[in-house]
Amino acid sequence: MAYAAPVRDIAFSLQHVAGLDRLIETGAFPDLGIDLVTQILEESGRLASDVLAPLNAPGDRHGTRRTEDGAVISPPGFAEAYQQFVEGGWQSVPFDPASGGMGLPKVVALAVHEMIHAANMSFGLCPMLTLGAVEALSAHGTVEQQALYLPKLVTGQWSGTMNLTEPQAGSDVGALASRAVPHGDGSYRIFGQKIYITWGEHDLAENIIHLVLARLPDAPPGNRGVSLFLVPKFLPDADGNPGVRNDVTCIGLEHKMGIHASPTCTMSYGDKGDGAIGWLIGQPNKGLACMFTMMNSARLNVGLQGVAVGDAAFQKAWSYAQERKQGRAEGWTGDGPSPIFHHADVRRMLMTMKARIAAARGICHMTAVAADLANLASSPEGRAAARTREELLTPIAKGWSTDTGVDVASLGVQIHGGMGFVEEGGAAQFYRDARIAAIYEGTNGIQAIDLVGRKLAQDQGAAMDSLIADIKTTADACKADPNSQVQWTGERLAEALEALATASSWMRDAMSANDRRDGLAGATPFLKLSGDVVGGWALATGALAASGLLRAGDGDAGWLTARIALAGFYAENVLAQAHGLLPSITAGAERVFEADMESLAG
Repeated sequence: MAYAAPVRDIAFSLQHVAGLDRLIETGAFPDLGIDLVTQILEESGRLASDVLAPLNAPGDRHGTRRTEDGAVISPPGFAEAYQQFVEGGWQSVPFDPASGGMGLPKVVALAVHEMIHAANMSFGLCPMLTLGAVEALSAHGTVEQQALYLPKLVTGQWSGTMNLTEPQAGSDVGALASRAVPHGDGSYRIFGQKIYITWGEHDLAENIIHLVLARLPDAPPGNRGVSLFLVPKFLPDADGNPGVRNDVTCIGLEHKMGIHASPTCTMSYGDKGDGAIGWLIGQPNKGLACMFTMMNSARLNVGLQGVAVGDAAFQKAWSYAQERKQGRAEGWTGDGPSPIFHHADVRRMLMTMKARIAAARGICHMTAVAADLANLASSPEGRAAARTREELLTPIAKGWSTDTGVDVASLGVQIHGGMGFVEEGGAAQFYRDARIAAIYEGTNGIQAIDLVGRKLAQDQGAAMDSLIADIKTTADACKADPNSQVQWTGERLAEALEALATASSWMRDAMSANDRRDGLAGATPFLKLSGDVVGGWALATGALAASGLLRAGDGDAGWLTARIALAGFYAENVLAQAHGLLPSITAGAERVFEADMESLAG
């Protein structure tokens, strides 16, 4: 089965789960409506389904190739597909029309990029990084930098990268050693090596704009001494076109578990001796704050990668389950073996895949709407509340959604059975590709630490208290709904919410203690519980909307009924386990540290 863009699922999530109407009500997007959004989704979905998806498996098999002079050659068809992506304006969706953007909400761009990543995650990584580069330059670049670089980045004519990691400095960015030496004319000379640079060198765009973290000569140690620099592959000439080649070279490509068609580069700055020419972005020694603008954008986009690859894996598994005949399922009345879809356990796996994808999509969309409202809400109080909600949901959206992508892709392999473990079956690639997303942009363990260490403590816990209150409102509305299955979903959501409230209270106390190891030991199961409950909230919100539409006779009755059933399945199979996570969250660190790991390892 070829990938089919899930336009109806995405549009329903935007309108009835995430609250697109709240953005329309701001007046910031006078032409915005669900009809326009659906047209955008359908058009971008055609690019994803017809152009990008057919390149996915061949690109995985072919991979990328580095030449002796450091050039990187993409798989066949990628450069042509990228030009279609640029010509369609898909890079520009959320950006200011003054720089060539469409001026649409971030959540609409997120929806477009879901389909791009689902069709071809390796391809989608290139424009995803450019999105973050535009946001960083828009927030922190000089007027001159913005005028020169934003129009080309916004259209996708030029692409962007993020250069943080070094061999000795991964998550500990403060340990980086790359140097930036002032040149006396406002520019700097950059020296150093960066690893794991996604799309650091390629033949898709005519120029590549690297955002590079480095240290000034008098920089203090650690995070306080990191600055951000703009380093183009080709120095723009007087007309703003790519000119002289900068001293930036790809010296190696990683051989990876997945995303084989995406070049992951080792980049060297200053190999020729004079240094790569770059310009400071923002203030000296404040580079980490500038880079976090890009990273926070990327965290939500990476969360959506989990949704995207999970949905592609589901579609593949669904198709296989219809075609593959094995045994006779209970209740099967046809002749011969039944399609495995009719076996209860296969059905359970498929429902789990679909429910978790819909839940993760809802979380990501709600986070993006909050990000849009943080800039567009009519009052300062409304903008502040939206910003707080965005910040709280971001580690959940990134961590829970990428874990979902891995789990769902793994179920896809399982449904394929032996063919899932054979590359020709096609299911394995989704599993291999999905695995990196849980590592990108701060591993999911770091997301969990961020959630319990920073986000949970915001305003003495007011952010989580507000979220819990909103979820309770939805649970109460479900319990009062005429549809009995919606009522049941509301009851399960309310029970799971009690577990989240208990865990949140315990975690706040643990993280305010002198020794925070008890809280840190339970951070990852706390993130899982948070995601389970917020995902249940998203599905319950959708079930409420579907129930109302059914009563009004508005929409496809079969599909709306299935949405309600999907929420009920999630309630029974995911929310019902919420209280079982409490012991893992509240056990503390004693068991983690009491065993002699050296003896166990030996």
